[in-house]
Amino acid sequence: MSKSTTAPFVFDGYRPGALAAVVALHARYYAREWGFGRAFETKVAGELAGFLDRADPHDDLFVTAWRGEELAGSITIDASDGGPMGAHLRWFIVDDGTRGTGLGGALMDRAMAFCDKRGHERIWLTTFAGLDAARRLYEKHGFALADESEADQWHGGVREQLFRHPAR
Repeated sequence: MSKSTTAPFVFDGYRPGALAAVVALHARYYAREWGFGRAFETKVAGELAGFLDRADPHDDLFVTAWRGEELAGSITIDASDGGPMGAHLRWFIVDDGTRGTGLGGALMDRAMAFCDKRGHERIWLTTFAGLDAARRLYEKHGFALADESEADQWHGGVREQLFRHPAR
């Protein structure tokens, strides 16, 4: 991915340290706000590392947003392993200092534009109840709640949700 700028952020793909930085953003936020621990962090690290190792640049997208040398946010489209439900939107996060700046919307815009360009007609994501700002962004971009369950892959005592974007 070529670098582009939306002041004050520089958008990029993978660069050395990106994997660790994305995992660190997730680990810090979800530990502080939701009490998630080692099981969550190792799940994010393992799955993101696996994605980066097998990512197909035509079908998959890994976007990072940087403010200087610090990661400000990320988003991923995992179409090559999304299964029959379509492209899987994953690892969407912005750091505490950038919430409310529009970075989350800019990352979502990039992910959805990529899906449009690549012809990914079905897109889905999993999250959990209580992440209201993210849910507003998902719904603004056409996602709708499709299912909710007591399943808890993140081991944090949360109610998991499945959001789907209708086929275009």
